Amino acid sequence: MSNSILRTISTNSNVPTLCAFSRAREWLLDEALPFWSTRGIDGQSGGYVEQMGFDGYDRQATFKRVRVIGRQIYVFSHASLLGWQGIAPARHGYEFLVSNAWLGPEHGWARQLNRDGSVKDPTADLYDLAFVLFAFGWFYRASDDPAARAWANRTFDFINTHMRHPSGKGFLVEKPATGPRLQNPHMHLLEAALVNYEATQDDRFKALADEIVDLFIACFFDQATSTLAEYFTEDWSRDPGQSGQLVEPGHQFEWAWILANYQRLSGRKVGEHIEALVRFAERHGVRRDNHLTCNVVSSDGKVLDAGSRVWPNTERIQAAVAMFEFAGEDPRAIFEASTRALFDHFLHGCAAGNWIDRIDADGRTCVDHVPVSTLYHLMIAFAEMLRVERAVGEAFPS
Repeated sequence: MSNSILRTISTNSNVPTLCAFSRAREWLLDEALPFWSTRGIDGQSGGYVEQMGFDGYDRQATFKRVRVIGRQIYVFSHASLLGWQGIAPARHGYEFLVSNAWLGPEHGWARQLNRDGSVKDPTADLYDLAFVLFAFGWFYRASDDPAARAWANRTFDFINTHMRHPSGKGFLVEKPATGPRLQNPHMHLLEAALVNYEATQDDRFKALADEIVDLFIACFFDQATSTLAEYFTEDWSRDPGQSGQLVEPGHQFEWAWILANYQRLSGRKVGEHIEALVRFAERHGVRRDNHLTCNVVSSDGKVLDAGSRVWPNTERIQAAVAMFEFAGEDPRAIFEASTRALFDHFLHGCAAGNWIDRIDADGRTCVDHVPVSTLYHLMIAFAEMLRVERAVGEAFPS
């Protein structure tokens, strides 16, 4: 979809216009992408700025997380595929990443760099590795650069060889492993595997996706409660303490969208899981007074943290896309409500194209800066919503 189509599709007389579509389009194209492709680039040290102040100026963070570099490469690669500006902002981060964060085939990718690109934390972290793999898949799609595909293969090989859990079921959260086992980095590894499979049709990435979906069905997801746990023991049992009962509605929505992509690419039917994830999150995780998605509920549906962040609200939009494409459900009410919630509570009170990342249950700001990592969530959600704009208009004409 080209930039010109993104700008004009909502004015087509055959496609009813929702405020959500126009607000998302204008924010992405006129505010966020122009801002982050200029002031979000670290022209002196390379890579991207890690944190901004609410005034739109670099806070001069002394570190750069590899996961954030990967996310920003994705943002600019996706923007390029939509016809916006070209590949240069993505290549800037890609070259910084491969020049500084790779520690060799035995050690993989560092978790964190200093601002100048030197290694600050060499830990191999599955969450960061997933976003490196994700970035290479998107950059390859946008650039057709064979070197990016080669880097994706190296990253896959490292994960497959060095990050597997001794049990053979799933992967280490980090190496050496500490703390409980987590579903979240596996979810992002699935997301990365799907992007690379779609880009290359390499069956190794499909096999990885199949493996993680099998783990989701067997261990992560509890069919009796329709909930996705976060914390697990070594044998993938839910943590026996309170942490094992914590449910993040945003992750329920996020898994639903990823599983819908998995079904599209693999042909394997996982619709009952998609629907169960969404139904629980909609019923127990979305506030009725302001349409914000809560941070945490319990497996019995009790709200434990009624505060909210940007990302659970963007994931609700993506889940609505999934339910539209998978089940034909009308997404317009959710598009409107969640987009309005994002603009009312997060995308204001700071420089254009920036955001307030977290608020408490009473709507008070809980952060003192703009974390760059959040742009990934906004980009996916708004781009997905705009991708289905015409189809929604045709399916549900006014």
